[in-house]
Amino acid sequence: MAVRDLKYTRNIGIMAHIDAGKTTTSERILYYTGKTHKMGEVHEGAATMDWMVQEQERGITITSAATTAFWPFAGQKYQINLIDTPGHVDFTVEVERSLRVLDGTIATFCAVGRVQPQSETVWRQADKYGVPKIAYVNKMDRVGADFLACVEEIKNKLGANAVPVCLPIGAEDQFEGLIDLLSMKAIYYNSSEELVNFEIKEIPAELRAEAESARTVLIETAVECDDSLMDKYFDDPDTLTEEEIVGALRKGTISMKIVPACCGSSFKNKGVQFLLDCVMRFLPSPLDKGSVKGVHPRTGAEIERRPDNNEPFSALVFKIATDPFVGRLAFLRVYSGRIDSGSYVHNTRTGKNERISRLYQMHSNHQNPIDFVEAGDICAAVGFKDLRTGDTICDESHPIVLESMEFPDPVIGIAVEPKTQQDLDKLAIALGKLSEEDPTFTVKSDNETGQTVISGMGELHLDIIVDRLRREFGVDINQGAPQVNYKEAITTSTQLREVFKKQTGGRGKFADIIVEISPADEGHVGLQFENEVKGGNVPKEFVPSVEKGFLAAMANGVLAGYEVPSLKVRLLDGSYHPVDSDQLSFELAARMAFRHGCPKAHPVLLEPIMSLEVVTPEDYMGDIVGDLNRRRGQIVAMDSASNGARIVKAFVPLAEQFGYVTVLRTLSSGRATSTMTFDHYAEVPSNLAKDIVEKSGYRHFSDDE
Repeated sequence: MAVRDLKYTRNIGIMAHIDAGKTTTSERILYYTGKTHKMGEVHEGAATMDWMVQEQERGITITSAATTAFWPFAGQKYQINLIDTPGHVDFTVEVERSLRVLDGTIATFCAVGRVQPQSETVWRQADKYGVPKIAYVNKMDRVGADFLACVEEIKNKLGANAVPVCLPIGAEDQFEGLIDLLSMKAIYYNSSEELVNFEIKEIPAELRAEAESARTVLIETAVECDDSLMDKYFDDPDTLTEEEIVGALRKGTISMKIVPACCGSSFKNKGVQFLLDCVMRFLPSPLDKGSVKGVHPRTGAEIERRPDNNEPFSALVFKIATDPFVGRLAFLRVYSGRIDSGSYVHNTRTGKNERISRLYQMHSNHQNPIDFVEAGDICAAVGFKDLRTGDTICDESHPIVLESMEFPDPVIGIAVEPKTQQDLDKLAIALGKLSEEDPTFTVKSDNETGQTVISGMGELHLDIIVDRLRREFGVDINQGAPQVNYKEAITTSTQLREVFKKQTGGRGKFADIIVEISPADEGHVGLQFENEVKGGNVPKEFVPSVEKGFLAAMANGVLAGYEVPSLKVRLLDGSYHPVDSDQLSFELAARMAFRHGCPKAHPVLLEPIMSLEVVTPEDYMGDIVGDLNRRRGQIVAMDSASNGARIVKAFVPLAEQFGYVTVLRTLSSGRATSTMTFDHYAEVPSNLAKDIVEKSGYRHFSDDE
């Protein structure tokens, strides 16, 4: 069998703000690459990549879907592993984990809406993982479409060096095609569903000067990324070939110095083939991305793995999904080596070996069985017992731990209970499967009330979860009102001595610690523990138990039982009993020190503050701002949009935002839109905090418990 050349593989995603046309673009890519033979439309609920019932009903993408297609370019057959991601902020985890394993991405923008709030979020996520981008300005057929204005916004709002590689011929209902600034030819499209629905002509005389000017800018931007071309350009600009310009642009794109920008109208079948050519020209192959870095699980030494089939096998599990026919699917990105179906792999988190019974190439929710996977592939596997999102699987004799993913904490919760007793077990199984699939969805049982509380990233997120519980798992449930995930913090430091002593006949319990409890240093999350004991007054083997005790106590604060996300503890001194002291005694002493010390350190309640952006016609501005003020909102900016609308940016407590979308529709006669993302936690005003603490009914434990 011929060895596949990784140079012709592209692992790419499509990311954007909601309604920019990601799924429509991916549908056209599938059609023009011959993967599908009919274009599925989002508004008809027939998009291939939106396979969930909830996605088809609502016309939104909820879960990232993967597929593999092929595209002929420059005499070569390129393999595209494509992931279509959601645009709604509640499903940001799907974008996060997709970007972690992709080599490049198509950042899609609406030619009318331009750079929108979620565009900025996904752009930052791509920057975090060092993912090169090309910009695709979609919806050029819409009223108010402006390609160059959108490119300017990408530069100004996202700080990117966006450079057009084409120009539109016409706009709105006059949008006919593109001018390719590399070949200096005009591409005219018809809207038909033919595989070749364009013809190449000369550039119209009236657009020639504009095209020449834009090409000069393009070449100047390109040669800045290649010193040898820079000299050649200054000697004689006309001697540069198209291949040299593409090579320099590619170099700049991969090093994230340049973002090539193209445009089109996916819905009208215009510009998609040119976009595919741009993917092949500019976005990196696994070889361009180079070696992946990891650490040895035992020694902590840094290791590199090259994208080569002869290297030891290593892959990252970036998603777990449940399929009704094949069971639990693990989505893998293979970074090095090769693995055959039926092989054993090593999970570095558990230290155990797992058997991969079958391997699949994914096409949305359909699985095509394959015999093996190689470096650079994205695939799905079944047969494993214990794999989670973020796990590294590798060759047992060459272990490596790849950088995992960080996911935001949920900010909103609702209580759920089964309607009938027989649904009780079904609910537990269903919630277990859903929380395994989605790291931003958590399930907690409240020991005080016996309630099961499910938490997620927003009202829509939990709405979809409840819908899936009913439809997929057949669990009929009652649900409570949404609850805010508050947190607790202390604001001052306190020092105390905690002595834990119990004598019950025979061997007793004894621990004595002196600690200082204070707020954690800025930027520190979790327990910041410092051992300052001198002279062995607290033996070394008991110090980790003190840390463990404080860590466990942080799960329930002293005000209303909410989590304490960060705390600094200095263990200053203490004493022990040679017979009665043990690890449990010091752990319990630490828990008691937390309960007795925190009330003296002025504890406060923290609430999630959301970043809200409202786009509204001028007429409704006063009512909307007034409503935000009533919701304890802090207005941070008021801008004007290009289409005459006004943009209001504000920080608003999540507790005041339940049902806001409905209120906003009423205030603006349905003409305003809003986007809300979690921003930070802030202190709850004391009068409101008192009510929340009283309503929580939290019972402080006695020392005997």
